[in-house]
Amino acid sequence: MARSKISIIGGGNVGASCAMWAASKELGDITVLDIPQAEGMVKGKMLDLLECAPIERFDANVVGTADYADTADSDVVVVTAGMPRKPGMSRDDLIATNVQIVRTVAEQVAKYSPNCVMIVVSNPLDAMVYTAWKASGFPTSRILGQAGCLDVARFRCFIAMELGCSVEDIQALLLGGHGDDMVPLPRYTSVHGIPVTQLLPEETINACVERAKVGGGEIVKLMGTSAYYAPASGSIQMVEAIVKDKKRILPCAAWCDDQYGVGGGFVGVPCVLGAGGMEKVIEIDLDADEKKLMDESISHVKDLVDTVKTTFPDLA
Repeated sequence: MARSKISIIGGGNVGASCAMWAASKELGDITVLDIPQAEGMVKGKMLDLLECAPIERFDANVVGTADYADTADSDVVVVTAGMPRKPGMSRDDLIATNVQIVRTVAEQVAKYSPNCVMIVVSNPLDAMVYTAWKASGFPTSRILGQAGCLDVARFRCFIAMELGCSVEDIQALLLGGHGDDMVPLPRYTSVHGIPVTQLLPEETINACVERAKVGGGEIVKLMGTSAYYAPASGSIQMVEAIVKDKKRILPCAAWCDDQYGVGGGFVGVPCVLGAGGMEKVIEIDLDADEKKLMDESISHVKDLVDTVKTTFPDLA
């Protein structure tokens, strides 16, 4: 059986980390593309990664390139290209620069891999997913944003730190936009089936939620640039669900029509991921407080998208 082909656009920290996780899991052959000025860098990084194969025991062809033709016929394309955050910047500050980058990328991906599933990681995430959708012309089922997998991982990590237990036993769910607008759902958080509310006081749970909301900013403050290991890991969790047709329920920025009252737009929700990309949005019951937070999050996502439409009318 032919291996899946996975292309990663952007060979910086996130893109290179995506390649490493994907190779180590033997998800398929991997092509990482960067701009021509960085061709030597990306080719060197991927050769370096390929030379890990005998030690880490993975069989995958890993190459770096600056030519989109080398990404042709990909099954999944992960878009990490864009300007990373610097200290003092919000994700929203990146919008004008990264819309132009993501638009160009999406057009090239559509040209060379018209049947792929595209996963967008670039910030501000929710606006970039919309941009990739409009620029590619893809059906909404084959455009996704990686945010929820990362946000949930951070939340689970912080809960495990408080409990002193394995992260593997913690299940959690967050909805809405990426970052400050995410919607915490402690009601849906459990530790091996035990509601987390029975194990931690409310103020501790809330502190974990707040830390997850600003998790990216915390790392930017510490090291001066955006996180990359965890965002890449979240992206490859989605890639694995798609290339293996696992039908996993994962939180992603996905298209919602009437679900959650979105009325047409990409927003963070739990959905079924399989070979077709986003195969189904899972709609869960929200109480009044959760619904209010979700509505506020959806509103902010729509404001971001409106900024894209206003700044770039051809994407409206």
